[in-house]
Amino acid sequence: MLPSRFEYHRPESLEEAFQLLSQYGDDAKVLAGGQSLIPVMKLRLATPGHIVDISRLTLDQIAESGDTLTVGALARHRDVERSDVIKSGYPLMATAAPLISDPVVRNLGTIGGSLCHADPAGDWGSVMLALGASVVIGSSRGERELPITEFLVDTFTTALEPDEILTQIKVPKASGSFGGTYLKLERKVGDFATVAVATHLSLSSGTIGRAGISLTAVGSKNIQATDAEASLAGAEPTDDAFAEAGRLAAEASSPVTDVRGSEAYKRHVVGVYVQRGLARALELARAA
Repeated sequence: MLPSRFEYHRPESLEEAFQLLSQYGDDAKVLAGGQSLIPVMKLRLATPGHIVDISRLTLDQIAESGDTLTVGALARHRDVERSDVIKSGYPLMATAAPLISDPVVRNLGTIGGSLCHADPAGDWGSVMLALGASVVIGSSRGERELPITEFLVDTFTTALEPDEILTQIKVPKASGSFGGTYLKLERKVGDFATVAVATHLSLSSGTIGRAGISLTAVGSKNIQATDAEASLAGAEPTDDAFAEAGRLAAEASSPVTDVRGSEAYKRHVVGVYVQRGLARALELARAA
């Protein structure tokens, strides 16, 4: 199927992009990597009258400044995968990046576009929830910053207004000893996750200072398992503590039975993956 007719715009600056979105409002869609927007347009699930292509704007930086990692919204998945800064200091992101879909999508798709698509089976939403990230949003009206918990609203729904563009993702740098990983169950390479779990762990004087646990593809949006996180705060990093966190995370999930598995099976995988992910995060933290 072919997309409906639209007018194509390629702004030379972010300010011009803001102006176009302000002018066309709900009838405009932003094109970044196109790996989510183009398929839904071809299926006519989205029929925008105007496409604002920002793919050539310089919003692809990946850099640390002080205690914050800033990732430009147009950074490709492959850029994140290859970044030395991320490899050395952000193990959860480094683990997740090679698991994003397939090589074509990783070469073209962007981290900002993925977050804005807000697919509950999308990987970056869970990663950013586990890391306590925030996003910077701009428009002709100015700039605002939102925690990722407020940005991801529901299935394919974010807090973005029609005239706004996500420009940056900010990830706090963990202190002390820390580790993290992303575990993803797929039917085949490049498939959507059956279940995936993002885990992050930091240690303080031998106990758990902070834990981040988020779930992919088992609810109407990426789920932050807050009760599981809270159960680990200040606790000894033991198998029993990790098993309890897995149990609480499984309770927080809301999977549905489909061709990828039953509700009970997916909930079981959540519990197992949380335990495995926390054990791997602990291993990395102790090795740091």
